[in-house]
Amino acid sequence: MMPLTLADSGEEHIIKRIGGSPKVKKHLESLGFVPGGNVTVVNILAGNLIVSVKGTRIAIDENMAKKIMV
Repeated sequence: MMPLTLADSGEEHIIKRIGGSPKVKKHLESLGFVPGGNVTVVNILAGNLIVSVKGTRIAIDENMAKKIMV
């Protein structure tokens, strides 16, 4: 298991765990980041990640990406 920040661009990963406070977990879940779901890192720009989750591209900052374990 590793944080999403260490995932290579273009590879699909399965979300294994979401960390952080209950508020952060709820926010990430509302964006589609749920354990068992698929996520793909599309690009990394200045520490921010553009990811594809549930067919939608979302930009998240490095701190949020570190809470998503794949």
